[in-house]
Amino acid sequence: MQADGVAVYSFFLPGADLLQVAEISRIHRDADRGGLRGFQRREIRDHVRSITAFLDSAPSVLFPNAVLLAVTPRASFVRSRGEKPAGEVRAAEAGTLYLPKPSAEGEPKAAWVIDGQQRCLALAQARNRALPVPVVAFASEDLALHRQQFILVNKAKPLSSRLIDELLPEIAGDLPRDLAPRRVPSALCDQLNMDPASPFHGIVRRPSDPGNGGPGRPSAGAGVVIDSALLTLIRSSISSPLGALAPYKGSGDRPTDADAMYRVLLAFWSAVRDTFPEAWGLPPGRSRLMHSAGLLSMGCLMDRIMSRAGGSGEPRRFAREALGRIAPYCHWTEGHWAEIGLGWNEVENTSRDVRALSDHLARLDHQATFARAVA
Repeated sequence: MQADGVAVYSFFLPGADLLQVAEISRIHRDADRGGLRGFQRREIRDHVRSITAFLDSAPSVLFPNAVLLAVTPRASFVRSRGEKPAGEVRAAEAGTLYLPKPSAEGEPKAAWVIDGQQRCLALAQARNRALPVPVVAFASEDLALHRQQFILVNKAKPLSSRLIDELLPEIAGDLPRDLAPRRVPSALCDQLNMDPASPFHGIVRRPSDPGNGGPGRPSAGAGVVIDSALLTLIRSSISSPLGALAPYKGSGDRPTDADAMYRVLLAFWSAVRDTFPEAWGLPPGRSRLMHSAGLLSMGCLMDRIMSRAGGSGEPRRFAREALGRIAPYCHWTEGHWAEIGLGWNEVENTSRDVRALSDHLARLDHQATFARAVA
């Protein structure tokens, strides 16, 4: 019992049975008076499909996430008889909960989903219809209380995308379809940050970083590159058919070759550091090369240059020579990008600025490569 005599129950149900006993009360307005009804948001179909795909990904999956229901006070609870178990904490009673069934089609069900509607919808579609799902329920038909609990459960800020990305490489098991493709880029980002041979060694800001580099990291310039920019350029290169990392993406029975991806990243970004030493490792306010806009634009250039470096035998040298030909026209720490009408410190992480700078770097590379080929 909680609050002023509100019964709270904890039990298991087969996942496919949840929506047979519980309603999803969606928020809407009366057509006549405009009064507010329900409280649940609309179904998020991509989310439901992702959960269903995870539930169907293996014969047996771990799915301990409890669904929160409100049940009618007409539900009856019968305590179990017999000897109490040793060490029992008298916070609850064991027994059987009986939920009334609708006597006719269209009558209200005995429960309402407070939290977990997307999971309930996915469980109803999953192949394993007998998967036992934990349920916590409180006895109340008071819509105001339902809404209060719905808001309290959902008001918390969701996990940041950056925190999820940093945790993904540490998870060995199966992941939902929307998370699995993010594991390899995050592992590559970790490797770039932790490998002493990497130009990014110790200068990538991740959620676990206390802010000043952390133990064992260099104090000068530590944490100047935000991980989200690196993750974005890596993902883009993997997913684009013309990306430099795309040839090493897993397909069918062929696994992803993360080692080959890392060698490409190491060769190109080492060449970037070699070509622009005066701009490397500085805070973004002093070097737009280390700014998200600069990193994303150079990521597009990486795809162009490293896609041509395959037969060179020395990809780092190849990238350094290609970058050297455009270096005189780059303005990372001073000057003005005349062709795109921006000063060096006016380039921001907006889609317009990133696209303009990416296109300009691509034109410089094309012009330098074409002139060399003609010569």
